[in-house]
Amino acid sequence: MKQVLIEFDDETLARLERVIPSRSRRRSQFIRSAVNRALWELEEQATAEAYRRLPDASADAYQDATVWEPARGTRRGKRRQS
Repeated sequence: MKQVLIEFDDETLARLERVIPSRSRRRSQFIRSAVNRALWELEEQATAEAYRRLPDASADAYQDATVWEPARGTRRGKRRQS
């Protein structure tokens, strides 16, 4: 892993310190998780915006339930013999 130096304003650092003190090993994981969540949300927003600009047409959707539903009468596994 790479190390990154991050500067926080006093208020943000105080809030972080209340949640996870600096001596806690979990602090780095907390910050990594927060950054990953923020990045994921930005990607989701970009995807949503792309769909708003160019929505899928109903003709583009491939819907064939036989592809993902098992045929009637098929068993999902072997039965246990007693």
